[in-house]
Amino acid sequence: MTPIVRSLLETDLYKFTMWQALLHRHPSAQAEYAFLCRNAPAYPLAELKREVERELDHLCALRFSDDEIAYLRGLRYIKSDFADFLTVFQFQRKFIRVEAEGDALVIRASGPIVHVMGFEIYVLYIVNELYFRRFDQHAALAEARRRLAAKLALLRAHRDDTPGRNPFEFFDFGVRRRFSGAWQEEVVATLAGSVPGLFKGTSNVYLAKRYDLVPIGTMAHEYLQAFQAFGVRLRDFQKAALEDWVQEYRGDLGTALTDVVGMDAFLADFDLYFAKLFDGLRHDSGDPVAWGEKALAHYARLRIDARTKRLVFSDSLDVPTALSLHRHFADRTMTGFGIGTNLSNDTGIAPLNIVMKLVRCNGQPVAKLSDSPGKTMCDDATFLAYLSQVFQRPPP
Repeated sequence: MTPIVRSLLETDLYKFTMWQALLHRHPSAQAEYAFLCRNAPAYPLAELKREVERELDHLCALRFSDDEIAYLRGLRYIKSDFADFLTVFQFQRKFIRVEAEGDALVIRASGPIVHVMGFEIYVLYIVNELYFRRFDQHAALAEARRRLAAKLALLRAHRDDTPGRNPFEFFDFGVRRRFSGAWQEEVVATLAGSVPGLFKGTSNVYLAKRYDLVPIGTMAHEYLQAFQAFGVRLRDFQKAALEDWVQEYRGDLGTALTDVVGMDAFLADFDLYFAKLFDGLRHDSGDPVAWGEKALAHYARLRIDARTKRLVFSDSLDVPTALSLHRHFADRTMTGFGIGTNLSNDTGIAPLNIVMKLVRCNGQPVAKLSDSPGKTMCDDATFLAYLSQVFQRPPP
């Protein structure tokens, strides 16, 4: 059967942007990532162990092609030395292991952070595609196409003719939990051809290149979490992470992620300096309306015109929710909507809620204190309690 990973370029853009920043500033850091399924699968994921290992063997044989490197060099924020590094990069199988523990599939990647951080997205869509191959493909895709047609009808019916109102724009964020690579490609191609005025790009760099779309993404939780172990005072880790990002990108990629220790704790660190330097904020947990209102109030307190900023929403979105959020905020600020699983895996079969998160860095535990119940992930209860105390959050 054709291998699942078609190209090393087929990952989220923010993997490259975080990779470059960490390579330049923390190249010797060591990290551990752990896979977790948060919901109950229809059959034990442990049954996929042998197939996952075969797919990882294939992944570790791949290299970036000259054409792919040339594409990355064409992105103005990708620096020449990072592109040079990618020309010789190859995943090493020794840094990732797969085990079956009862019904659970256990996957851990351990080693240099600038090596093992890249495994995450490939592992997630490998597991997803192997899992969904066991279902009726014809019936699933027929239902997926029917649902996509309904989304397109809703998008075409959307009208935003109010003068001065910021337009509705959305992106595909669906690579990690997609039904299959072929289906995600069909979705992206359909959206690009059917609603080009609304659909503004994809986080999947391979598809962005293939369909001449804008690759979308800046940073994820792992980037900020790593700074919990980089020798700064724990209370200051967010400010250290944002400062390194500013120095690396000098105005590019200016959307900051807010929910590593919660929105309130983030805004306490997001002072006038950062609020002026970053173009906007990304929501990924908690109530999106409450989050957006907090963001706008923060900009108002700093006497920054929120109409010059952008709020990006990306937490379990569907099209109706995105349109509703746009109606709520569009008169006051620019918005963007990253829709993931609801675009790439809406087939009538319950999707897997799988993640592969950074759990340790430089021998120390790291954690996220999410504003959404169930999203916190840490293998050290003592550190989690300490982090909660430092940021005055109730323990999860």
